[in-house]
Amino acid sequence: MKILVINCGSSSIKYQLLDMDTENVIAKGLVERIGIDGSRIVHSVNGKKTTLNDDIKDHEKGLKLVLDILVSKDLGVLNSLDEIDAIGHRVVHGGEKFASSVRINSEMLNTMEMLSFLAPLHNPANITGIKAAMRILPNVPQIGVFDTAFHQTMPEKSFMYAIPKEYYDKYKVRRYGFHGTSHRYVSQRAAKFLGKDVRTLKIITVHVGNGGSVAAVCNGRSVDTSMGFTPLEGLVMGTRCGDIDPSIVTFLQQEEGLSSKQVNDILNKKSGMIGLTNGLSDMRDIENGAMNGDAICTLAHDIYEYRIAKYIGAYTAAMNGVDVIVFTAGVGENSPLLRKNIVTKYLGYLGITLDEQKNNMRGDDNEISTKDSKVKVLVIPTNEELMIARDTKEIVEKNLNELKTTL
Repeated sequence: MKILVINCGSSSIKYQLLDMDTENVIAKGLVERIGIDGSRIVHSVNGKKTTLNDDIKDHEKGLKLVLDILVSKDLGVLNSLDEIDAIGHRVVHGGEKFASSVRINSEMLNTMEMLSFLAPLHNPANITGIKAAMRILPNVPQIGVFDTAFHQTMPEKSFMYAIPKEYYDKYKVRRYGFHGTSHRYVSQRAAKFLGKDVRTLKIITVHVGNGGSVAAVCNGRSVDTSMGFTPLEGLVMGTRCGDIDPSIVTFLQQEEGLSSKQVNDILNKKSGMIGLTNGLSDMRDIENGAMNGDAICTLAHDIYEYRIAKYIGAYTAAMNGVDVIVFTAGVGENSPLLRKNIVTKYLGYLGITLDEQKNNMRGDDNEISTKDSKVKVLVIPTNEELMIARDTKEIVEKNLNELKTTL
């Protein structure tokens, strides 16, 4: 079975074509600057990249170009588009309506559109991509996989905010959590790596890149996560502030004469590491600065790792223990310094000891704690596209089996 995975942003389309018999990536790429001057496609097969410049006015044109490339004589990997068995779409927000991945029909699409007010920057772009795919390949099953779905197993004590309940009743203001596809993938992968059943483990997954979140995964189910109603809550991130006193919002509005939109922009785009360092959001630059004795970078890095350690401590308490801690995503996978500092400065009380040689290794799944460590610490590269493709395959096969049963 060949599955095309699509992740549409406001001006971009990320895509991967996977052979699900082997779970290998056949081709992948990025359509960028859609509707903007300088639009192009960067297409990759077996690590060889090709860049094609074109006037890409909208997502439908971008997707058509992707499909043309996949069957083209020079760059193609398919003989025909008929070889695409299904398309899996990343959808950021599923609200309370979607606790699992679903096959998309007109009713499901209408529900997704109704939920766009919860993620106005992301869901409309995701839906645009879905509609384009449905128009171009109307007979190919389309599957929606939601970032929020994995966290729908959180109990009320985890997801409810202590504000008047009428706002939950009217607007569904609650904790939703994000990065769910990644947290689900790495928790399952960690259990497999250790030869354990995920349903027997208490796992804390630390997904940190430019955005970041921590999740408490107890017996295979998410019971809490650091991102909330929006991705702004929780950890200090590249440009997001994470947890702050809510009164700061009204204070800035009053003292600076700012609108709610302006404050929102500050907290989402001008805060976090970029705000603390006066301009740096890339963790590699900040770590280099800290290692070279720059006081601002050192403080920013200390705050970043401290917030992660606090959440690990909180979720250890929430689950009444922890068996495994997993680091993943861009920073989690590639920063031995961050992992070392978090483990050695803050987690000794859990009986964790670090194998520094293994911690400095990069690439595949890796255990970085010592053999006698009471809690296992792993580095697991995330693979959200593969998780989306697996869900897509499972739903398509289930639908086919149900059809055979009816016939």
